[in-house]
Amino acid sequence: MNIKLIKTEADYRKALKRLEEIFDAKIGTLESDEADILGLMIDEYEKKHYQIDAPDPIEAIKIRMEEMQLKQVDLADVIGGKNRVSEVLNRKRKLTVEMIRNLTKRLNLSPGLLIRDYKLAG
Repeated sequence: MNIKLIKTEADYRKALKRLEEIFDAKIGTLESDEADILGLMIDEYEKKHYQIDAPDPIEAIKIRMEEMQLKQVDLADVIGGKNRVSEVLNRKRKLTVEMIRNLTKRLNLSPGLLIRDYKLAG
């Protein structure tokens, strides 16, 4: 096992290639241990160099609605009516604290995600 820290893009690509080669190694072997270590190092490198920002609150709501196969009408009781849901999802009205509490429970989303600031349309 010859492991080096991933410091450059070239190191990163080399580590990915090696991980691909040993990915299915039998558990308990040196190659399996190497794959585990490479996976951790690759993950750390990606966190630093390929950050993915969390979606804004409205996008998070839309994504969860899609995952749960919900329509706007399904959120009327937690947001305050069909028109209010439409206004919020079309960025014409900001989420209130009560809406955030209700959406947190209904959609199982983090309150921290829903309280982030976002811009209204137009």
